[in-house]
Amino acid sequence: MIKRFIIAVILLTLVAGGLVGFNLFRQKAIADFFANMPRPTSPVSTVKVEPTTWTPGIEAVGTAYARQGVDVPTQVAGVVEEILFTPSQKVAAGAPLVRLDTDLEQAERIAAEAAVRRDRQALERSQALQGRGVSTQANLQDAQAQLDTSRSTLERLNVVIGQKEIRAPFAGTIGIAKVDVGQYLTAGTVIATLQDLDTIKVDFTVPEQQLDAVRIGQEASFGATRDAMNYRGRITGIDPKIDPASRLVTLQAEVANADGGLTPGQFVNVRVEQPAETNVIALPQTAVITSLYGSYVYVVRPDDKAAATPPKDGAAAAPALLVRQVFVQTGRRNADAIEIVSGLKAGDEVVTAGQNRLSGGAPVVVDNSTGPAPAGTPTAAAEGAS
Repeated sequence: MIKRFIIAVILLTLVAGGLVGFNLFRQKAIADFFANMPRPTSPVSTVKVEPTTWTPGIEAVGTAYARQGVDVPTQVAGVVEEILFTPSQKVAAGAPLVRLDTDLEQAERIAAEAAVRRDRQALERSQALQGRGVSTQANLQDAQAQLDTSRSTLERLNVVIGQKEIRAPFAGTIGIAKVDVGQYLTAGTVIATLQDLDTIKVDFTVPEQQLDAVRIGQEASFGATRDAMNYRGRITGIDPKIDPASRLVTLQAEVANADGGLTPGQFVNVRVEQPAETNVIALPQTAVITSLYGSYVYVVRPDDKAAATPPKDGAAAAPALLVRQVFVQTGRRNADAIEIVSGLKAGDEVVTAGQNRLSGGAPVVVDNSTGPAPAGTPTAAAEGAS
């Protein structure tokens, strides 16, 4: 009985040991497989680091205004008889916009014209009688005063009738009518807004430290977004006083707006050009990755190990490439590029697209058929490296 028990214990020990050994062997085999498994090659786009020309600028956000803009009011009270414009219509200076009812003033003008004719005839009779010596100078002066009064009344009615036809004070684009036909308007009621959109004024502020870098006549770029600074203008005014609370100074620029792309009242991005700087290292902003530990890029390097190991079939192979994570110090930015202050040198090849699949030492293959334009090319520099 004891002998059978011993044999059973030995068999169980052997089975357990075999299972443990098999599991250890399997785990080691799996670990060796993954350790020796080649890392997948990732396609990336790259750019060669080259010194370029950088045009710095002062960036701000301003508010657009029409060169001429007004809410067109009525000067006299009356009932709207006719609206003579449509929304967004371009109108010439002096074009009629709204007519108010003038029936009462027209009737009063007929009476005033009759009074002028009557008083003129009375003056002529007084002059004739005085010439014959049968009228006094006082009678003649009274007749003249009565005629002047009648003429004044007629002139006032003509002015009122003219004011009841509301006209555009300058050429521009008229907005949506704020009144309706048949509506009674009091003096000062706004009928619509009129804006001259051909030229836009932009008011913006810069810090007092940058005041020395701006001047009257200096060129600037403008746009609704930082990525679309398509409008050019010049600074036309600089406020002579710095705001003591914000330490900002207000500037005004005029911008050609022939296509009407800028609208009065909207926020406008402003970039005041500064003298160009040469030999600046810059990259597309997509090349730089920001983390809690700083900004870094992936630099492409040849795989020295792969280069030292010739292909088994003896055929020439494409050079193997790896990426290395390099931390950089960044400087100024614009809509497309970012300045690299330190960490890179001319000739380095930097990844600009495909970084989300990379880590230090990952193999890559370069495919520049797509991806952002190099920031170091002359074209990119000329078109707005900042």
